[in-house]
Amino acid sequence: MICVPSAFRLSATLTLLMSMSGLVTQAQPAKIPPADSGEQAVLPAIPPIKRVLPPEGIEVPTNVRERLVKELEAIGQRFVEIKDHELSADIFVFIKAVTYALENREFYDPKDFAKADALLKEANLRLDQLAAGKHPWTTATGTVVRGFHSGIDGFPQPYGAVIPKDHDLSKVAPLYVWLHGRGDKQTDLHFIYERMSKPGQIAPPGAIVVHAFGRQCVGYKHAGEVDVIEATMHAEKQYNTDPKRRVLIGFSMGGAGAWHVGAHFADHFRVVAPGAGFAETAQYVKLKPEDYPAWYEQKLWGHYDTPAYVRNLFNCDVFAYSGELDRQIQAARVMEAAYQSEGRELTHLIGPKTEHKYEPTVLKELLAKIDEAVKKPAEDPPKKVSLQTRTLRYARQHWLQLFRLEEHWQDTRVDATLDGSQFDVTTKNVAFLGIMLPKDIHDKDGKVQITIDGQNLVVERSSKGSDEICAIYKTDGKWAHEDLAKLYTRVQEKVKRIDSHGPIDDAYRNTFVVVTPSGKSKNARFQAWQEFELEHFRSRWRSLMRAELRVIKDTEVTDQIIKLANLSLWGDADSNSVIKQIAADLPIKRAGEDWVVGTEKYDAATHVPVMIYPNPLDKNNWPPKYVVLNSGLTFREAHDKTNSQQNPKLPDWAMIDLTQVPDASAPGKIVNAGFFDEKWELKPVSKK
Repeated sequence: MICVPSAFRLSATLTLLMSMSGLVTQAQPAKIPPADSGEQAVLPAIPPIKRVLPPEGIEVPTNVRERLVKELEAIGQRFVEIKDHELSADIFVFIKAVTYALENREFYDPKDFAKADALLKEANLRLDQLAAGKHPWTTATGTVVRGFHSGIDGFPQPYGAVIPKDHDLSKVAPLYVWLHGRGDKQTDLHFIYERMSKPGQIAPPGAIVVHAFGRQCVGYKHAGEVDVIEATMHAEKQYNTDPKRRVLIGFSMGGAGAWHVGAHFADHFRVVAPGAGFAETAQYVKLKPEDYPAWYEQKLWGHYDTPAYVRNLFNCDVFAYSGELDRQIQAARVMEAAYQSEGRELTHLIGPKTEHKYEPTVLKELLAKIDEAVKKPAEDPPKKVSLQTRTLRYARQHWLQLFRLEEHWQDTRVDATLDGSQFDVTTKNVAFLGIMLPKDIHDKDGKVQITIDGQNLVVERSSKGSDEICAIYKTDGKWAHEDLAKLYTRVQEKVKRIDSHGPIDDAYRNTFVVVTPSGKSKNARFQAWQEFELEHFRSRWRSLMRAELRVIKDTEVTDQIIKLANLSLWGDADSNSVIKQIAADLPIKRAGEDWVVGTEKYDAATHVPVMIYPNPLDKNNWPPKYVVLNSGLTFREAHDKTNSQQNPKLPDWAMIDLTQVPDASAPGKIVNAGFFDEKWELKPVSKK
């Protein structure tokens, strides 16, 4: 996980505390300058986009608002004194929950005001305890709310922990990670209030249960997926749980999350137990081929469609559950077919005559199967590993590590067995592979035998006393072992590699900073569009991703920030000095009055490119960092109605026609879009 710079963390904290005191206000919607301003008024005001998630709640009575704001200001002043404490997130999540409920209108019933009171009471109690040098909630049993600083935006995110009564924290225990179902109104306030007192649907004896928030309602995708892993790791460190006895389980939206998170990170979990939910996009929403979206969006279904990762699930035990009468049995049926296509059978438990819920007897059977699997000794290292992916975002399973693909968004596979010091490996669509060699894997001469795609390699261990990576590179269809010096050189080449492969949304899964222009564009149409889209990104990140953007001016970008964070750049070469600095290094260029994309040209007065690209300001950075031009999350409000549609909507680049104003579906008219090739170069482009 990426360590979040303390400067970023402090900035986010102060932004929230200042907003509580009214010192920071929300930016106003973009306005076109009037005709007499010296700039041409080319557009009417861009209509606001109605928020879908979370829905707007009731009006807060003035007396209640004034009371809560006063309490928040007092707590905020106290919090500043402990903001750098390692447990500060355990308090901040309560403050944030009430603040967001007030600012975003997330109260849905007058009874909800009591929830805010309960959260502020707990925040004050923890502040009192921390001031006295104590933190009893970290060793408490029962239901406990915890927090961690996200590696993406530095903002604290909550999770609930359920610790068995009389549990001895010095003893290693299994960890069950529970993924909740869809709750449009289950924002931080409501999630935390429930987690303060309710243990949830499962409570396995002797096990610790973590209830992941997952950014509330994004289907455990994007930052929500990262949060599941971060919450798991945070809880494991806090509660001394066994990394070889992790269970991922969820129902409905949580079942969907268990399918794709489990498939992406199968080596993180001993058992994956999805209940109901969905496992892919097209069949679930009953799309007919004639209604399919653009070709690149179909390619991007390969990001979260679980059948594309089914072989990863062979690395753990999987027990699916469905109600017999539940329409969401469709998810398990899809996965049954995916298993069968690979010669396997999925264990699928079905609750008889049951709709969208667990049938009690079958739930007991499910939990018994999970318990039995968790108690079995883990094979370490595993003798058989499968890795299936379509992107380097999900590039590792156990001791197999992908470094490069032949082509992204194609079915990619590695299947390997280990017998003594002999590895047998088969690959598909792989250009560069790593095998993690445990220290005791070698023959009497310190060598390892590797057969890969029928080719035999003999690798001499450079160190017999420690784990090491064996790098294997393919050239003209032939595999060869490369030493670590060559490996280091290769991973720095400008190619699609780990943490540098797109699409646009990928930049918002690691640490990023939004860089705003210190000037204004000469193009009033673009200026208004950019201001609208930037504010849309800011408000959407807050409401949907439950956090604040880290925003700096172009004049504030430092070498340290370039090394630590992806840069989300807004503006153009006239308004943003960073964009001006890198413009010549980008594959889409401005030439006179046009944007040039390969052999195609687009009128710059009415078009703008959005794209993701390796940051030209630090070409040899490791891990690599991105720049993104003028785009936030590419899925929008129209896609929030079902979590199955909250997928990336744009590839590596797109050309936007600004004569069509932004709406709930798109930032404008998408006139062309595509993926860069594996060397980050433009593929042949034709106008659509």
